Amino acid sequence: MNADPAGGRPFEVNNRLVLAIAVPMTLAYLSTPLLGLTDTAVVGRFGDPALQGGLAAGAIVFDVVFTTFNFLRAATTGLVAQATGRGDAAGERLVLYRALFVALVSGLLVLLAGPLIAAAGKAFVDPGPRAAEAMVVYILIRVLSTPAALGNYVILGYVLGRGEGRTGLALQILLNGTNIALSIALGLWLGWGLEGVAWGTVFGETLTLAVGLALLARRFRHTWRVPWRSVIDPVALRRLFGLSGDIMIRSFALLMAFAWLTRVGAQLGTVTLAANAILLNFFMLAGYFLDGFATAAEQLVGRAIGARFRPAFDRAVTLTLWWGLGLAAALLAIFLVTGDWLIDAMTTAPAVRAEAADHLALAALCTLTGVLAFQMDGIFIGATWSRDMRNMMLVSLALYFAAVWGLVPLYGNAGLWAALHVFLVARGVSLGAILLTRRRQVFAA
Repeated sequence: MNADPAGGRPFEVNNRLVLAIAVPMTLAYLSTPLLGLTDTAVVGRFGDPALQGGLAAGAIVFDVVFTTFNFLRAATTGLVAQATGRGDAAGERLVLYRALFVALVSGLLVLLAGPLIAAAGKAFVDPGPRAAEAMVVYILIRVLSTPAALGNYVILGYVLGRGEGRTGLALQILLNGTNIALSIALGLWLGWGLEGVAWGTVFGETLTLAVGLALLARRFRHTWRVPWRSVIDPVALRRLFGLSGDIMIRSFALLMAFAWLTRVGAQLGTVTLAANAILLNFFMLAGYFLDGFATAAEQLVGRAIGARFRPAFDRAVTLTLWWGLGLAAALLAIFLVTGDWLIDAMTTAPAVRAEAADHLALAALCTLTGVLAFQMDGIFIGATWSRDMRNMMLVSLALYFAAVWGLVPLYGNAGLWAALHVFLVARGVSLGAILLTRRRQVFAA
């Protein structure tokens, strides 16, 4: 791991520091979709639609499960960044141990609830008898990885909170690379199929956790002891759970927005549903890039608040915004130039191609209108202003539903994408307005 950053003192935020966090984490986030593509390809080689349906349905279930717990990564990053800014090494360790404790308990509870999760997923998704059977098998194996997966969330949050983007990249490459290699080896070479893909995830998460814990043990070999009473301090745990609840609500609201877009698209017809699924890939890809700069904002803003150093805070906000805008503009141009070709590569259906091409510009523009929302999420996570983030997400979601209700009957699918722009802009602008107030409050003292 990297050397300790200067903590508890004024520090300079520059382009190099922003990119040192953003670039590695962008690469790490981009490695994630490769895993899903590999798993799909491995199972697809067996030529059984029921297996592919079971994999897709099982993946949806775990998307929901892990969205519930992604606060472990975000909250840990913000709290560790602030402790780093204060120069509080013992505080960093306490945040880490406390989050690992919550991750272990939560992971074991989810593991024990595996059969219930499988039954609930089967009832909710209802993918058909054979696909349901495959889904249950996948869930019951993959749920074994939950304690390790949640532990990896915490360790990633810790290293990002300290601004160690390269360490975060290495851990994510190890996780996804091992998972991909084992999915191919177990699923194809040994012929385990869907079960091999699930076991690949279990082994990959477990190995990554072991490596992460070994790195931490090496770092803390002389300073690892902290009072257990401090780890389970009720006040500190209440703060962690308060952050957790706010971030969880925010995450589910975000999922609901995109689920609603899919639902309304389906009501507009099968062709529209398929076209929107293709167009959403453009936004999701842009999100992997923009998340890198949001992560940089998390660490630098949290560290500046911990150090109570306003110039670093202001510089972090400014630089991450400009880099995000520049990257978004470049991605928008790429999508507009290559979008038709990419659409044709993803579907051969003429009607779907035509519908997607008609709305390409409107969908690609989400890359630009979403910049401020991504950046503000990073700032508010780093500052641990989670209640504001939660509240403005709910307000934005209400405006989104209102826009869908008003625009879709008038403009059809174009109205649906326009409503998504309303949602993204509302998130960014509302949090930006609150940011000015919170900034004065934090740095007034």
